[in-house]
This record gives sequence, C-alpha cells and structure tokens, in this order.
Amino acid sequence: MSLNPVTAEATAANLGAFDTIIDARSPAEFGEDHLPGAVNWPVLDDEQRRLVGTLYKQASALEARKLGAAMVARNIAAHLEREAAGLSRDWKPMVYCWRGGQRSGSLAWFLGQIGFRTAQLQGGYKGFRAIVRSELDTLPAQLRLTVLTGRTGSGKTRLLQALAVQGAQVLDLEGLACHRGSILGGLPGQPQPTQKRFDNLVWQALRGFSAERPVYVESESARIGRLTVPEALLHYMRSQGQVLQVQMTDDARLALLQEDYAFFAADPEAFCRLLQGLVELRGHATVQQWQAGARAGRWAEVFGDLMATHYDPLYTRSLQRSYAGLDSAPTVDLGDGSPEALAQAARQLLAAAGNN
Repeated sequence: MSLNPVTAEATAANLGAFDTIIDARSPAEFGEDHLPGAVNWPVLDDEQRRLVGTLYKQASALEARKLGAAMVARNIAAHLEREAAGLSRDWKPMVYCWRGGQRSGSLAWFLGQIGFRTAQLQGGYKGFRAIVRSELDTLPAQLRLTVLTGRTGSGKTRLLQALAVQGAQVLDLEGLACHRGSILGGLPGQPQPTQKRFDNLVWQALRGFSAERPVYVESESARIGRLTVPEALLHYMRSQGQVLQVQMTDDARLALLQEDYAFFAADPEAFCRLLQGLVELRGHATVQQWQAGARAGRWAEVFGDLMATHYDPLYTRSLQRSYAGLDSAPTVDLGDGSPEALAQAARQLLAAAGNN
C-alpha cells in the first residue's frame, strides 16, 4: 500500500523521514541540482527525453506518449532489477520529478504496487526549489553571523577551517562554490556547481545551524567566480553581522598565497590568461610585467606586486563600502599563519564568544 502524497513543504522539512529520496528526472537535470541526498533513477535518460519531446511537437501527444511509456517501463524495470532486489517491505522511498507529474508518478506507482510505502513529492523539484529560494530570504536573519574580513592572503579561509576543527559553526561559501573568489580563484579539477546547486548547498548549511551559537563566515563580494551569493545572506552579513578583522604579516601573506596558488607553476600560461582580465583595471603594461614575471618563475615578485598594487587597495575600498565601522572592528592576529597560530586564534575566538 502506498502512502498519500506529501506536500513539498512538509517533505523539505522532513527529508529524514524517508529511507531513500529518488529523483526520477534525467541525468542532466539531476546534475544541475537535486534534493539533499537524492539518488537518480531516471525514467527517461537525456536522449530519450529529447526524442519524446520532439515527437510530441512534430507528430502528436499520443505518439509521444506511446513511445515514452515503452521507454519508461523498460527503464523502471532496469532500476528495479538493479536496485530493489535486496530491499525489505518496510523500505520507504520518496519519489520526485520536475513538477510531481507523470515521471515520478509512474515510478511511484510501480514501487507502490510492489508493496513499498512510497510517497510522491507534490510540486516536485520545482516546488522544492521555491522553498529553497524563500528560505534563503529568511534564514540569514535568524542566525548570529560573525564575518571574517581581511586582505587577500590573510588566512581567513584557513581560520574558518581551524574554527570548524574546534567545533564552531562555519559557513564556507568559497568551499561550497569551489572557487577562492578572485580572478585567479578557480580550483584546478574542481568545476563550480550550477547556481541552483550552490543555492541548495547554502540553504542546507543555513538550515543546519543553531541560532544559539555564532556562525562564522568569510566576507565575500556579490559573486564568487560565476556564482551569485544569495542576496539576503550578503545583505545580512554586511548590515547585521559582527565584523572581525583578520590580520597576518605581509611576509606570511605572501607565503600563503604562493602555497595556495602553487599549481600555477606547472602551467604559467593559464595564469597569464587569467591576468588578461585585469587589463582594464591595471593597463597592458602592468599586466604584461606580471605575465613576464610568471613565465620567468618569479612568483614571489609577481604575487607580492599583485598583493600590494591590486588586491590590497581594491579590497580595502570594497570592505569599507560594505562594512560600516570596519576600522573599529576587533582584530584577530594570525601571526605567521602556521597551523599552531590558527588553532590558537580559533580557540581564543570561541572562548571570547563563550563557545555558545
């Protein structure tokens, strides 16, 4: 016997009530974004979905449904043979597709006929996405945000990681975005998620935080690579967050930058291509000088000049525009940026916050 369908809102709040969340959409749709913890059992793959859609437009709805039904039946049979053999009668799946329509309905029907206690998500992924967008507008104001500001290479991300090790609540936006935030910030071998996926990951993180304890987050611009930080989160960080200034010696900052971007040494031309994006701000002559230094392996010189003449002035102006009272904000000195210094700073921050 199958369960009555549940509402999108109730399911989004109680995903843990189901043993498995099954996304019946195509692999491409699933790859763009999906519900937390979902697995993909596509009832139509990407090519089959295209074929059915084309037939619907060029022939008739009847012909498209006949073709689609045969494909769906074969695909569901393959999923059941591969996935359902070892499942007990008590297994409780929740199935969804784009709008809670025929694709998830077909799979849910088959599972219910077998005897599994199956639920179908009304509204589908579209309804879930509406909840994510809505809660991204309201969740930030419910939290105690502590914003780590500081110049490029000052160790903000590493301090976030040290705080997480100490048990603090940490929102690592750059980690979720797979990008360090600057024009050089792309991570090798780690493509950025889609905007929908990024929104979903931020939403999941925000929902998991306690309002009783501070949430530490790094100051960001409106965009991290090609992704946009949720507007309400950015606004609340800048207007209501407790601001801390993270400091590190210039020598330590330079060492950290060279460590973080050491992969460019294996591909200086990739570094030089990215620098082209600074021509409008810094001019051809300056950019060409940096490119020549990179090709000659003078990385300390290049990063030192980038830090002093580009990033420091740019970020100082940006931070002062975004955070009122920045100059009087408490400071956090990370010294030489060593793991010991980071751990000590994290412990001191948590102690000052009462670790609550």
